[in-house]
Amino acid sequence: MSRSLQTDLTGNQWYTLKDDQILFNEILFYVGSKIIPGASYLPMWRLDGVIITALIHTGPVEFLYYWLHRLLHHHYLYSRYHSLHCHRAHTSAIHPFAEHISYFMLFTIPLITTIVTGTASLTSFAGYITYIDLMNNMGHCNFELIPRWLFIISPPLKYLMYTPSYRSLHHTQFRTNYSLFMPIYDYIYGTMDTSSVTLYEDSLKRPEEAPDVVHLTHLTTPDSIYHLRLGLACLASTPQESKWYLWLMWPVTLWTMMLTWIYGRTFVVERNRFHKLRLQTWTLPKYNIQVVDGSSLAVAAVLNSIPKGTTQVLHRGNLSKVAYVVALNLCQRGIQVVVPCEDDYQKLKKSFDITSDQNNLILSKIYSIKTWLVGDVLKEEDQEKAAEGTLFIPFSQFPPKKLRKDCFYHNIPAMAAPASLENVDSCEKWLPRRVMSAWRVAGIVHALEGWDEHECGSTMADIDKVWQASIQHGFKPLVIKTPLKL
Repeated sequence: MSRSLQTDLTGNQWYTLKDDQILFNEILFYVGSKIIPGASYLPMWRLDGVIITALIHTGPVEFLYYWLHRLLHHHYLYSRYHSLHCHRAHTSAIHPFAEHISYFMLFTIPLITTIVTGTASLTSFAGYITYIDLMNNMGHCNFELIPRWLFIISPPLKYLMYTPSYRSLHHTQFRTNYSLFMPIYDYIYGTMDTSSVTLYEDSLKRPEEAPDVVHLTHLTTPDSIYHLRLGLACLASTPQESKWYLWLMWPVTLWTMMLTWIYGRTFVVERNRFHKLRLQTWTLPKYNIQVVDGSSLAVAAVLNSIPKGTTQVLHRGNLSKVAYVVALNLCQRGIQVVVPCEDDYQKLKKSFDITSDQNNLILSKIYSIKTWLVGDVLKEEDQEKAAEGTLFIPFSQFPPKKLRKDCFYHNIPAMAAPASLENVDSCEKWLPRRVMSAWRVAGIVHALEGWDEHECGSTMADIDKVWQASIQHGFKPLVIKTPLKL
């Protein structure tokens, strides 16, 4: 039950596999309603049809599925078909198409029987389909949620309803717990895993997992909730950007805004494991929140993004803690920092304690410099002044708009996650998949190193120390992308 749900599928691939089953089922249901007598017009309710559906599922459907499932675990069929299901994380949704056909034939036995006997109803159809989807997804959720008192009140229920822990043993042991939703046939034929009851009880007793590292994030726009892991998988697995069709979902978006406003508490949206560390991402249901912790690694990421041999950089955008420290470090390294705005120039100059460092801080409106350090407020007219081939390096958490196709646009301060970091299958805001912001990485590295000092407000950790520690733990600098057109 503690196994990672790592998957190499993107959201679109995951939905494509699920869509195959949905489209296949809908087409067959439509064809069946047209060619099977009595299938087009069904009454709302018939008690005898509901009873027949339940009995046929318990008997023929569960029995035939049990033996089909055992057959699929034969080495010949398993290696060619069923391993696609068992070796994936989202096992409830992923099956070879041949298995979809077999399962559809099994699950339509009760439905066709009630139609032929004239006992079918909309309730029995909708109820049975809902039961199949509910039990299938519940059994593969990898989280034990069935309370123990259900089996205490009704002991025979253990033969008629499986649990997530029961199904998880099948995916780890492979030769046990073959039943569909009712373990009765595993009991009859002796294939029930002996640790099923123990694992179930231990899963319920497990205390709440305390994280070692918490990454605190927040909503940025009303539709940004769809890009979270609990939102839409097809959006969460790609960098965040505005989609026109999300405007069609404004009633749902408005409802989520009201819900987050009423709830108003932090909630967990992602759990990761990295070696022995337990990592969690908490989301604040607010839209205007600024998190500063981890700025030392953000400074290091910006400094290491500047091409070697650079002698001048141009600073543009709002000043911040990161901006001040980046400018100071560049001046100390002998790199001139050109500032077009006099107000920003005076603030930066005032922050420098040593006069020699101020010599590399220049007030000038020369825009031909090929390396720009940009902050939150980078005006469109400023970008238009940049020379062809200019490299824009953000030092804030918000990337500039990519208005120039003949220029380079680097990512915000970030690093690529190591392969050993598990369960990272959604994008962090505007970053590519498996890329984390420097602020988030800093929290992880801080815990890995066991550092006790705090980094907040005006306090800044050792930049080189944090950078080297990040590299040693497998995080990698990002490569600058080539311009769209030169």
